[in-house]
Amino acid sequence: MFFAPAIRTSRFVPRTYDRSFERFVNDAFSTATARQALNVEQDEKTWTLTLDVPGLSREDLTVGIEGAVVRIESKADAKRQFKAAYELPQDIDVAASEAKLENGVLTLKLGKRVPVSNAAQLAIN
Repeated sequence: MFFAPAIRTSRFVPRTYDRSFERFVNDAFSTATARQALNVEQDEKTWTLTLDVPGLSREDLTVGIEGAVVRIESKADAKRQFKAAYELPQDIDVAASEAKLENGVLTLKLGKRVPVSNAAQLAIN
């Protein structure tokens, strides 16, 4: 068997190759199944996010909404750790939103906030 040491300089191995390899390894060994188990549907008034979170109970999860960002986290003492954040294209109406957990499937119905127009009409004299 012939062994040739690899010389790693910017001239021979571009940094994009290193970053691509890091992303590949991180995605392969991280909790990629949690990111792949998301289903998003929308209609005129709501978004519906369906997320698989097996092994977690209602008491183990917290759902936070800030503007257009939804953060879902498990508590520190939960059996299984889960952490995700999703940004939606429009602000979320918290009063019109609800969360439901059944058989390891978290369903979030998030109301769309209607943008308030500050336009005013001027009378022409």
